[in-house]
Amino acid sequence: MKKILIIHTGGTIAMQEDDSGAVTPFDSNPLYSTIESLSSIAAIENDDYLNIPSPHMTPALMFELANRIKKRVSEEHFTGVVVTHGTDTLEETAYVLDLLLNWEIPVIVTGAMRSSNELGSDGPHNLIAAVKTAASEQAVNKGVLVVFNDEIHTAKNVTKTHSSNIATFQSPQYGPIGIITKQTVSFHHTLSQRESYNVEKLTKKVILIKTYAGMQADIIEAITHSGIDGLVIEAFGQGNVPPAIVPALKETLDRGIPVVLVSRCYSGIVQDVYGYEGGGKRLKELGVLFTNGLNGQKARLKLMVALELTNNQTELQNLFLK
Repeated sequence: MKKILIIHTGGTIAMQEDDSGAVTPFDSNPLYSTIESLSSIAAIENDDYLNIPSPHMTPALMFELANRIKKRVSEEHFTGVVVTHGTDTLEETAYVLDLLLNWEIPVIVTGAMRSSNELGSDGPHNLIAAVKTAASEQAVNKGVLVVFNDEIHTAKNVTKTHSSNIATFQSPQYGPIGIITKQTVSFHHTLSQRESYNVEKLTKKVILIKTYAGMQADIIEAITHSGIDGLVIEAFGQGNVPPAIVPALKETLDRGIPVVLVSRCYSGIVQDVYGYEGGGKRLKELGVLFTNGLNGQKARLKLMVALELTNNQTELQNLFLK
């Protein structure tokens, strides 16, 4: 029988709604009643690592979580790992784990949109589906996966798309890579390549900012002078920004601070197409780094990881095209 480690970090999946309608953390993990029913799927070990709302999650805690997983799997030889997590930052934690864990065993991240005592609570079902996936041979060597609403998504592509719907996690452009039914876990495609990096810390200060019509340079200037190590810009469309901020971006680059460009659009990638002031082609000529479909929050985390390895523009650009 498979040996699965379930690491709890808190979030709605571990919360209850009180009489006033407020959803808050609960001292006793409500998932334990569900976990008792999983013995037919795998041998389960619980680790109550954290009990925090997901907006309280930080890159430092994500890094510690990755190390905790490495240590426990190495010492206790688990064949799979499930992480329960709040949904607001779930995709970010899943992606950091994907970047830091270089192994074949399945690591599944799941959560809930409805607290444990709400009508139609989705936490128990998602947990069961996640354990099924972690115990599946088909999930081996597929990187960190997010299981939600009977769908399996890659950590790289998944994102939260709805503030309250239980089908919130989607992978724009690509869709889920598998599904879970009562009887089976089925994969119908996978990533063409995986990436992972061996870093000893996550200490770089990287800021994410979204462009908007009429944006002025002062906010970029203020951020640049705040002691940052990197900047991620969510640009319009295929990678274009208001012309007023271009001089400030040039100053940022001249200071040796890498600037990474993503699109603020739901789908698509940035490209050096437009040659007007603020257009992607001009930004590329300045030295702005282009990504291959990552959203802003994940590009920020990847830049944090990448800057622990190198500050070379060419090397950084190659990393972001993976």
